[in-house]
Amino acid sequence: MSPGEGTRWGVTVDSPTEERNPRTVDLDVVGTLELLTLINTEDQLVPDAVAAALPELARLVDGAAERVRAGGTVHYVGAGTSGRLGVIDAAELLPTFRLEEGVVTAHLAGGPPAIVRAAENVEDDRSAGADAVADVRERDVVVGLAASGRTPYVAGALAHARERGALTALVTSNPRAALLDDVEVPIVLETGPEALTGSTRMKSATAQKLVLHSFSTALMVRLGRTWSNLMVSMVATNEKLRARTVTILTQATGLERPACEAALEEAGGDLKVALVMALAGTDPSAARTALTAADGVVRTAVQSLSAPTPSSPSRREP
Repeated sequence: MSPGEGTRWGVTVDSPTEERNPRTVDLDVVGTLELLTLINTEDQLVPDAVAAALPELARLVDGAAERVRAGGTVHYVGAGTSGRLGVIDAAELLPTFRLEEGVVTAHLAGGPPAIVRAAENVEDDRSAGADAVADVRERDVVVGLAASGRTPYVAGALAHARERGALTALVTSNPRAALLDDVEVPIVLETGPEALTGSTRMKSATAQKLVLHSFSTALMVRLGRTWSNLMVSMVATNEKLRARTVTILTQATGLERPACEAALEEAGGDLKVALVMALAGTDPSAARTALTAADGVVRTAVQSLSAPTPSSPSRREP
């Protein structure tokens, strides 16, 4: 088979990720530095592929934010490397943004054992994908993760989600993927042939990782889990993170560390409460009340506390 040919073992290759890369055919004979350079050169194509998909990704962020505000949930569905990336992204949202459990959930073909041990055969089970998202509703979001764009487990999940009226999206490196016609938000990452033919844990996975952490971070920003570019909702579960909360408060307010430490102590360790206290010049109780009324959005809470109190109209002199 010649480099770049569209067949493999007599079967037509229907995804660029499965095609042979003409730029890396000497991968096994070049020196180690050149080998790594070839891989790195391919990796440099990834950011541009993600940039081209940003308009569709923005649609997904806005659609997801609207649904989560209304009580909906987000579901990542994938197999193999794609599914594991979904698991990692979802898991990191809880400590980073104090996200309630179940708001963003990852479904990996094969379940938890497949995180550390390859179970690639389970990706062919279409009904298992549907079962994974059996409880989704109209206000939920289901994001399929499939480099090839044809994984049956993902196809089953997306089909069921459509039937239930959920918002559906597909993140794929295959612009010819049949599943693209069946989702509302198609996110195509044209990363091309892999440096090592068919090894989608390379460029395709890197592109998926960029999309996932961009999506989830933007979603958290839209949901008010940040203030400016600071993580003000994180859970300080160890000494390092407790020190970081003090640093964030100093960066946000300009106060000295002792003052920030005292504010955090008064706020019971809640960074958002301490931040509203410092920015609005109020007490913990008022800060908590304002945050509750503002759905946890710091800017809105501060604005409500800083707004001038309406005064009665002055009487006109005769």
